[in-house]
Amino acid sequence: MGDTQDWTAAPGAAERARSVLAAAWSCAVTADGAREEYVGAHTVTDEGEVRLTVPDDSALIGAVLCAPRQEPSAVLEFADVAPVPVRNRVRARLWLSGWFEPADGSLLLRPNRILLRQSDGAVIVDLDEFTAARPDPLAHAESGLLTHLADAHPDAVERLTRLVRPESLHAATRVAPLAVDRHGLTLRIERTRAHGDVRLPFHAPADGVAELTERMHVLLAQASAAGCPRTLQRQRADGDG
Repeated sequence: MGDTQDWTAAPGAAERARSVLAAAWSCAVTADGAREEYVGAHTVTDEGEVRLTVPDDSALIGAVLCAPRQEPSAVLEFADVAPVPVRNRVRARLWLSGWFEPADGSLLLRPNRILLRQSDGAVIVDLDEFTAARPDPLAHAESGLLTHLADAHPDAVERLTRLVRPESLHAATRVAPLAVDRHGLTLRIERTRAHGDVRLPFHAPADGVAELTERMHVLLAQASAAGCPRTLQRQRADGDG
């Protein structure tokens, strides 16, 4: 079930793709029919090229050397997984296809096609926009921020539901922080057989953790001033009985 909250400012496809790439710790590589998975083996250049360090005996080396000229030599796949345990934890998948070139003892992928798939569908990312984009300023810190919010401040998460329309909370069994970026916080609302996402916008973009703290304080103040949703009140009354 999708959200019923009006969607607000969010990162564009190119920025979202760069954020997935920046935060990913592992990737899967397919080349010449072979598929290998690597953990902690890649870095990303400012232009979005991926530098991959692989063992000397990797089948990927041979696939790169034998790839026909002007043919894409590999496809890299990255998964963006929610740090807080929720239903359907994969928030996005990113595929980069292109040519691998040997470079200083590693392989450098120059992408020529980029596909980003999120819950609302898949989109081809413009290469020039991808090159010019930068990751969301909170991308590297997001995992720790959301885990801390869920584990140490469940009362704050519950308070934030006061900013959610009552109809979006109907039959909700659990609410958890799903994502945060400079534009806002996204909550996952789980039901017995379905789920939906609701986005709470910040009053201004947060360009770092310090600004995020202020933005969250504003949201919590707004939530404190709002009335408690009747749906949650009814659920608590049923549970108390």
